[in-house]
Amino acid sequence: MEFFNNAGGDPLKPSLFELVAQEQLRDLLQPALKYVLAVFAQRYPRHLIRIVNRHEEFYAFIMLFVERHYLRKHNASFSENFYGLKRRRKPWIATERATSAVGGIPPGEKLRSREIWRSLFLLIAVPYLRAKGQDYYESLGGGIDSDILEDGGSERHIRELTDEVSSTNIAGVLRRKFKLLYPWFNTAFEVWLLAHNVAYLFDRTPFYRPWLAWIGVDLRRLNMNDFLARKAKQNVLSPTKSGFLSVIRRLLLRSPQLLLDSLRLLLPTAIFFIKFLEWWYSPGSPAQTLSISPLGPAIPPPQILPPHPAGITIDSTKYGYCPLCKEPIHNATALPSGYVFCYRCAHDHVEQHGNCPITLLPAKTWQLRKILV
Repeated sequence: MEFFNNAGGDPLKPSLFELVAQEQLRDLLQPALKYVLAVFAQRYPRHLIRIVNRHEEFYAFIMLFVERHYLRKHNASFSENFYGLKRRRKPWIATERATSAVGGIPPGEKLRSREIWRSLFLLIAVPYLRAKGQDYYESLGGGIDSDILEDGGSERHIRELTDEVSSTNIAGVLRRKFKLLYPWFNTAFEVWLLAHNVAYLFDRTPFYRPWLAWIGVDLRRLNMNDFLARKAKQNVLSPTKSGFLSVIRRLLLRSPQLLLDSLRLLLPTAIFFIKFLEWWYSPGSPAQTLSISPLGPAIPPPQILPPHPAGITIDSTKYGYCPLCKEPIHNATALPSGYVFCYRCAHDHVEQHGNCPITLLPAKTWQLRKILV
């Protein structure tokens, strides 16, 4: 197993930990971009709210150009290039280890148009389809605790699953089948990837992802010759014309390429900065203890209203029990008085008596507030 010792192994074969790290970097890009867009959409909702609502499509469109640029220029995806990896066309006949590290990327190992477009499909389309499938599964109520939907739950979820028109409606049947089968397909897919990772770890396959065999490429580390070839390419100066207009023209022509190349440093830095801001403004960060409100000290929480003599009695030693049914609170719901009951108990009492059973303060059913912990 080469992750313990590389002696005698292929020095250009990346370890599984490098491959997992580059995938984690790729998975962090979409949430970071969505967070930035959501923040700016609060200031400019007229221009950005549609992009936020269609974030998956917008992200796929942007990454199509980014990944295509890196695959064509560096023979690697964005995250693979960041970790010093490259894609090569898998040779039909394996070369010797001594000759496999010669001279950058041999012409026979450079990615052709077919490998580039297949890689783009699996880098862009497959994650997009999985994200849309997960969103649709959650919109049907998948992954939500049944206790939340039990009392007065989401009517939209129930309506989408049952299609009130007819129990035999094709759309309703397909929705129910999708909600039933999606977790199993998703679990089977993750187990398939895990099994392939284990096989790659023990050198049973040269591909850490099963679809790389279909593309016809494998992943390799960049060697010294790759870095020298890249540096030599950057040092090649094309014949230039003097003059201010020619300089501006060259900058305009090279600016898209320079921008895409700079993403290798800008995007990871932006992710770190966003995570730092999330930590800094979290409730337990030092910023909360150091910051002083310009409006003065924080307003203390209101005091608990005392029980009315004619109301029901409560036992302060039984924390988490409903004062009405004397059972553990199920689907916790607060009344305007601040006391918490089971949703069904609170709803039935307020609907019948119109007040809080402890303080006897007036209350309406629309004033009930569920507590999600």
